[in-house]
Amino acid sequence: MSSIARSNPPTPSGTPAVSIVVPLLDERDALPGLIDEIDAVAAVAGLECELIFVDDGSSDGSGEYLQERAGGRENMIVIDLGRNVGKSGALAAGFERSRGTFVVTLDGDGQDDPAEIPALLAKLAEGYDLVSGWKQDRQDPARRRWASRLFNRATAWISGVGLHDFNNGLKAYRGERVRSLQIYGEMHRFIPVLGAQQGWEVAEIPVNHRPRVHGRTKFGIERYARGMLDLLAVVFMDRYGNRPLHLFGGIGIFCFVIGLLIGIYLTIEKIGGESIGNRPLLLFGVLLIVVGIQFFTFGLLAQMLVAIRHERRNGQER
Repeated sequence: MSSIARSNPPTPSGTPAVSIVVPLLDERDALPGLIDEIDAVAAVAGLECELIFVDDGSSDGSGEYLQERAGGRENMIVIDLGRNVGKSGALAAGFERSRGTFVVTLDGDGQDDPAEIPALLAKLAEGYDLVSGWKQDRQDPARRRWASRLFNRATAWISGVGLHDFNNGLKAYRGERVRSLQIYGEMHRFIPVLGAQQGWEVAEIPVNHRPRVHGRTKFGIERYARGMLDLLAVVFMDRYGNRPLHLFGGIGIFCFVIGLLIGIYLTIEKIGGESIGNRPLLLFGVLLIVVGIQFFTFGLLAQMLVAIRHERRNGQER
């Protein structure tokens, strides 16, 4: 990600307590108030923090405004990705650049309330690795609220991670934990799932959510559809990433056995004098046998690739 990112000079040496990462796309009008609010919260709470704004290809002057505000400020970093790479890519760039012991993320549209940052950090201090905000009283149109509710319930059920609000941009992390993540696609929605898979302690607290005052929402139902595909990929890699033969081989053996049983049945029918040449069941049985062999072979090849990957990794570590 850093290969395409352009940013202002790095902050001085010394590790800040908190890195606040804000990904944004075309939020020029919301930025002045958001920056002022973050500064006010940091001052009142006594937080030593760095502000990292990641411009995800804005065309409304957001990047230029951020560069102006960052001028003369040692604790404000602006990363210009040059083009729109998506929220996951923007967060990855911000995480990579962050240096804080803790990392807080919030969206750049002004709907996330910076006043919630101390509460997130306080919960994190109880021993958690990730604390996610829960927008109990979400200030969005009904269509978006219902789509989000359905998405969150499906994600909790499929992943086994019992959060109410996976897609909330307001989250707090332990810095070393979040910097170890590799996120892409729509994976930013599932950081709590990825963390839980790695043994993180994950918690959730209710947070204030505000109506959008500036700009235009980037919400679209199709984003949730893409997100569900990414969720299936996350769950698959967790459960079968190192043993794909268990999944594909199991499906293959099941199909093969059912096809074989159909073949045996039809063979007995044929011996008994029945005509089986024009029976759809014969074609179905043959199809199951062929598909079963293909699934098993695919799983075997995938398992071989996993073994090769582990051998190379072990060779590099020696």
